[in-house]
Amino acid sequence: MPAGVDGSVPEQRILEQAARLPPAGAVTGWAACRWLGAAFFDGRGPDGVSSIPVGLACGAEQQIRRTPQTSISREPLPDDDVVLRFGLRCTRAQRALFDEMRRPADWRESVVAMDMIAAAELVSVSRMRSYVEAHRSWRRCRQVLRALDFASERSRSPNETRLRLIWRVDAGLPEPLANCEVFTRSGRLVGVADLFDPVAGVVGEFDGADHRLARRHSRDVAREEDFRRLGLEYFKVTGPDLPHRARVVERMHSTRARAQYLPEHERRWTLQPPPEWPPDWPLDEILDHRAWLAASEHAHGGR
Repeated sequence: MPAGVDGSVPEQRILEQAARLPPAGAVTGWAACRWLGAAFFDGRGPDGVSSIPVGLACGAEQQIRRTPQTSISREPLPDDDVVLRFGLRCTRAQRALFDEMRRPADWRESVVAMDMIAAAELVSVSRMRSYVEAHRSWRRCRQVLRALDFASERSRSPNETRLRLIWRVDAGLPEPLANCEVFTRSGRLVGVADLFDPVAGVVGEFDGADHRLARRHSRDVAREEDFRRLGLEYFKVTGPDLPHRARVVERMHSTRARAQYLPEHERRWTLQPPPEWPPDWPLDEILDHRAWLAASEHAHGGR
């Protein structure tokens, strides 16, 4: 590799390892998800530092040597599981995600993978469940099914998903709303809460590194004040907090203990958007419409 090429760039890593594929093989797992347009699949572990090997699917009949930079799948690779994108053979989105969700030792990272491909609007939870049901005999399928039970199509970052899983699994609290728009009674958008408990009236936020910038931090402070003026309780979690789940759980429970649990008629906030607010289409409808457009364009010869 030339000295001027940055080998840490995910796309560069993918291309280098894809060069080792046999003719009928394909890139799969996180690398195929990335190649198909899911930007959060960067080939790094939850620590943001360790590298995940590039997945190569070669089928049962073809041999390829494993290296520290690659993981090799010799499971069946039918033609309809492979697509050509930007000149590179990779598995289609459902197969790529299936392979990625079976990879981690921690099933929570399988949930992260599902959430992030949904955020990229490539695969819905229901479509993935159908794919998995057709492959129930494949190894580690049970982990994928468990992860799908905890998945959300509204998460917008891996750490938001990890925070939501602490809320549900470790804190044992009811399913929160993810990236929930909260309005005043007059119809003004107050903010989009990473996590929202509408029964208690609790907002939970993941505070990423980009929130440290002065202008962003100023907006965050103003938004927190707006939430509190409406009678909502508020907690914040940062990246370094996430490995310390007991600490985060205590923060969640103490915040919820302070909450007002107001009945709907006493709340100064609402989740009902004003009439002119743009509709929030379900992911399955978005994917159905996209498929219809592609089929229509194909039927008319791409004109």
